[in-house]
Amino acid sequence: MNKFQVDVTAVVDEGAVIGNGSKIWHFSHVMSGAVIGENCIIGQNVLVAEGAVLGNNVKVQNNVSVYTGVICEEAVFLGPGCVFTNVINPRSFISRKEEFRRTLVKKGATIGANATIICGVTIGEYAMIGAGAVVTKDVPAYALIVGNPGRQIGMVDKEGNTITKE
Repeated sequence: MNKFQVDVTAVVDEGAVIGNGSKIWHFSHVMSGAVIGENCIIGQNVLVAEGAVLGNNVKVQNNVSVYTGVICEEAVFLGPGCVFTNVINPRSFISRKEEFRRTLVKKGATIGANATIICGVTIGEYAMIGAGAVVTKDVPAYALIVGNPGRQIGMVDKEGNTITKE
């Protein structure tokens, strides 16, 4: 039997999978079909949508929506208010659910506060996306990305320390 913690104000739909040791905080919603690994922390006001996958030891800070098609491997950090998209050209009057694009955030990557990740990209292992960056294309492993549009300005090590800078 899984043992995880869910705040009384959070909603976890039947059919969601939540791993041992995970914690889901205030006003969050985990939808049916979402998968959350072991020892994850889901902050306040977070949505984990149907089909979204969070690996073990993922930390999702406050006010993040992890939409269908987003896959975060283990030990990913999602900063406060970071944004994922899942449709490239949304319109409120056109259903484009069949056009959802997969976004992959690889092991150990960090996405900074208020960064925006456009759907369909892969963020490499241990990459560091700076606060407010807008990622529009694939990011190499260990890359340091800043700006709008996001551009690589250096490399980081596994612990997130800058090791080279342009």
